[in-house]
Amino acid sequence: MTVSLPRAVTAGGQAGLDALAADPARALIACDYDGTLSPIVADPAAAVAARGAAAALARLASSAGTVAIITGRPAAEAIALGGFAGIDGLIVLGHYGAERWHAGALTAAPAPAGVAKARGALPGLLAAAGAADGTRIEDKGSALAVHTRQAADPEAALALLRDPLAALAAGAGLTLEPGRFVLELRPPGAGKGATLRELVSEREARSVLFCGDDLGDLPAFAAVRALRADGVPGCTVCSRSQETPQVEAAADLVVDGPSGVVLLLNALADAFESTG
Repeated sequence: MTVSLPRAVTAGGQAGLDALAADPARALIACDYDGTLSPIVADPAAAVAARGAAAALARLASSAGTVAIITGRPAAEAIALGGFAGIDGLIVLGHYGAERWHAGALTAAPAPAGVAKARGALPGLLAAAGAADGTRIEDKGSALAVHTRQAADPEAALALLRDPLAALAAGAGLTLEPGRFVLELRPPGAGKGATLRELVSEREARSVLFCGDDLGDLPAFAAVRALRADGVPGCTVCSRSQETPQVEAAADLVVDGPSGVVLLLNALADAFESTG
C-alpha cells in the first residue's frame, strides 16, 4: 500500500521526509509540547494534549527508531498533561534536556545556583517594575518563566519587563529567552538545538523530523539544517500560530496547529507501517 505524506515546501525538507519513510527503524521524530502537541492556553497547568496526540505518538513509537518530546517543561509534567506514561519507547527530555524520562525512569541534573537566586528576586522585581495585572510566574524548577498572556495588553506587559528581566538573568548567570507572551530565565547552554543533536547522535538516527511552534524551537530547526549539511536528512515542521510567524518562515512544512501535528504524526505512522 502506498501512503501519501504532505509535501514539504523545501527540497531539503522533502528529502528528509523521503528518508524518514524509506527507513523508519533509523528515523527520529521529535516534538515540542506546548503549542505543538497541546494548544496554548491561558494557564500552562491546564495545557492537556490535543485529541489523538498520545495515540499518534504510540503508533509512531511502535515503528520508528526513536520518538521523543523535547520541552521546556519538567518531563513529568509533560507526561502527565499529555497522558503519555503508557507509551512504550517514548523519550521525554524536559527542561530542554536537563531531565530525561524513558521507560518509566526519570533522571535529572541539579538546577544551577543562579535559578535559586533569580527565584528569590523575581517577585520583588516584578513589583518594582510595575508588572501588569495578569502577569504570572511559572516555576519550572531549573528555569523560571514570566507569562503575560493573561494581561490586558500582553505585548505591552512583556515589553515592560524585558529589560529588568534581562538584568536579573545576567546577574544570576542565566539567559533570557523570549517566547509566545513569555520570557524565560534559564541556564546558559540549555536549548532544544543542542539537545536534539545529542539525541540524534546517541540514537544513531539516519533521518530526523522536529515539530515546533515557538521561538525556542528555532534552535532545533537550525540543528536539523546543520544535520542535513552533515549528511543526515531532516525536515522541520511548524505548528502554525499567528503569534510566531518567524517559525513558519523557517519551516520546511507548516501544519494547522496541534491538530495538524496529530494528523501529520498519524500520516507518518501510516507510512512507516506500510513500509514495515
